[in-house]
Amino acid sequence: MAGMRALSHRSLALFTVLAAAAALGVALASEHWGGVVPCALCLVERWPYRIAIALGLVALVLPRGIGRVVLVLALLTVLVGAGFAFVHVGVEWGWWPSPLPECAAPHFEPGSIAQRLASMPARPSKPCDSPTYLIPFLPVSMAAMNLIYALAFAAFLAISLFRGGRRRG
Repeated sequence: MAGMRALSHRSLALFTVLAAAAALGVALASEHWGGVVPCALCLVERWPYRIAIALGLVALVLPRGIGRVVLVLALLTVLVGAGFAFVHVGVEWGWWPSPLPECAAPHFEPGSIAQRLASMPARPSKPCDSPTYLIPFLPVSMAAMNLIYALAFAAFLAISLFRGGRRRG
């Protein structure tokens, strides 16, 4: 690695935008084309990627010094996303209950059929403790894949930002 050149802050900003967009793209594609129903925690896990895209775009147009600071904020945002994914994996594995009330199985109030139908959500919800496996025969849930991806994304950003990268513009 000693012979590798440090990436410019603009290259890292572009990487941040593309890597975060790829994560969102996989989530949205699995939802729309794969028929995967996201739970409430899955939807929360998408926000750090949206924020990372915005920060990456901002860092892309800023001068090097300020751009690097914005990329550090993007790194912290991705780490927060990894934290959300860790919480989700813990909920799936039964280590703790979900922090979101929306994660419970649907609860129907007693009443007439018309009242029950009116209280039903337009789209079925999915309990957060029910893992979704995207790849058949691979016992790694989407939340666990997101945790691995977010940690790898954050590690690459951190290494690129703090490994002698201050020399390049």
